[in-house]
Amino acid sequence: MSDFKQLSRSVKGLTVLVTGAASGMGRATARVFGAEGANVAVTDITAEGTQAVAKEITASGGTAKAWTLDVANREAITTVVNDVAAHFGGLDIVINNAGISVRVAIDDDGYDEAWTKGLAVMLTAHPRIIHAALPYLRRSKSPRIVNIASTEALGATALHSPYAAAKAGVTGLTRSLAVELGRDGITVNCICPGPIRTAITDRISEEHKTIYAKRRTALGRYGDPEEVAHMTLSLCLPAASFLTGAVIAVDGGLMARNA
Repeated sequence: MSDFKQLSRSVKGLTVLVTGAASGMGRATARVFGAEGANVAVTDITAEGTQAVAKEITASGGTAKAWTLDVANREAITTVVNDVAAHFGGLDIVINNAGISVRVAIDDDGYDEAWTKGLAVMLTAHPRIIHAALPYLRRSKSPRIVNIASTEALGATALHSPYAAAKAGVTGLTRSLAVELGRDGITVNCICPGPIRTAITDRISEEHKTIYAKRRTALGRYGDPEEVAHMTLSLCLPAASFLTGAVIAVDGGLMARNA
């Protein structure tokens, strides 16, 4: 029997890049990592939003810097990733969280546009960011990639086919890259959040949230962004070195419940 190994459960001093970090789960993720002592690269398409989150982190004693990033822009991805690594002296963790709401019928005149934009932001951006980050991740002592998908990848809803297709693609991408990058010691995992309180779900009334949650989830409620963020953090701990290729539903038991 081998000796007991004391594995680190700290991300202090590691550098994490979070996309879609101006609000919702991205903001919560950035703040959780900041509170744990990581250097946080806060990225989103809105300059005002990213700067606000970076200020929240630094005001709480953390280390963060904001970058404006449209993840649908290949050139911008390369520039920002390189800037982040140069500013913090490396890059250890990538959280592909950026997403948009896409609700469209298959026979709608705007379907093709919705499909193209949805996949550009929620699927194509992921491998582009990972590709740009790889030289830095390969030099890291604890390289981690976490892709944020959705329970829509596991059981879909009508009028969300571009969204569901993108998120299902993320789960496949995660598994494939976990196998491909495993020899480099890079872990690649995926989280599928269920009903979470974000700006997207704010448009749903509290009454309907309650009805849906009690009918569909085991816990009978919507989740908070921080509850997803802490699972993301767990996947990025140095101690989580033998977990890769996993697709984890953080959904209050939504997918476990049969009736």
